[in-house]
Amino acid sequence: MNPLAREANITGWIFVSPMVIGFAAILLVPLLQAFYMSLTDWPLLGESKFIGFDNYVSIVTDRDFWRVLGNTFYFAAGLVPLNIGIALLLAVLLAKSMPGISMFRTALFVPVMTSLIVWSIVWKYMFATDSGFINQILQLIGVQGPAWLYNPKLAMPAVILTSVLKNVGLNMVLFIAALQQVPAHLYEAAKIDGAGRFTQFFRVTIPLITPTLFLTIIMTVIGSMKVFGQIYVMTQGGPGSSTKVMVYYIWEKAFKLFEFGYASALAYILFFLIMAFTLIQWTLRKRWIFHEN
Repeated sequence: MNPLAREANITGWIFVSPMVIGFAAILLVPLLQAFYMSLTDWPLLGESKFIGFDNYVSIVTDRDFWRVLGNTFYFAAGLVPLNIGIALLLAVLLAKSMPGISMFRTALFVPVMTSLIVWSIVWKYMFATDSGFINQILQLIGVQGPAWLYNPKLAMPAVILTSVLKNVGLNMVLFIAALQQVPAHLYEAAKIDGAGRFTQFFRVTIPLITPTLFLTIIMTVIGSMKVFGQIYVMTQGGPGSSTKVMVYYIWEKAFKLFEFGYASALAYILFFLIMAFTLIQWTLRKRWIFHEN
């Protein structure tokens, strides 16, 4: 290697070294430490004991784990299609430039910037059984509102609705940006060929925004698998265990029962689940993303 190339290499490494060091110190080292903890019996007090993969074996045979995993998938299955569908609908309605349209966009995006804890507290009181705003509205039309957050069948849908309304604005903005990039001449050509609005939407709009659709699906799926704040504030995993999801279960094992080794193993299982879902979506992208075809 000639001196100029060596000097360029050294200069490059100097510039990237803060990011590399930061990545190692903030992310890589804690990840390795958590994996080691997952192989131990690590109590709050006393010495840790290396037990190999016993924590993972215990998790697989733990009925609570499978119930919690089912709740996590239930939450994701409810949140992702609702979030993507509503965001796309709102984007279609708000993508055109019209007087005052920015006001509606801002109003729908404000919840994204609102504190998750504050948002969850507000909705917890809105879902209150007797004094909640939702049940008071129902009483005005002669309907006795249910105990939303104390009913095992209604608690999770209530949390899902709260989460959708909180974050739908982010995907809406991404879809608006994508819709505004669709060339107008394609719609004109479709009209000449006799395509109606629905045909234009499914044959022109959807194919051209599939890269953004792919991005929003991945982000929303990952976010749904990591839900915690809403559960902690609104239901604390109840009633019973009907809303107990993976991250809440990890928190409970670590900071209520002080089983740090078991909690670390749960965290790694969640990590690999999210990675698996992401890799599956990444592998299948060529089948439906327009620019990948």
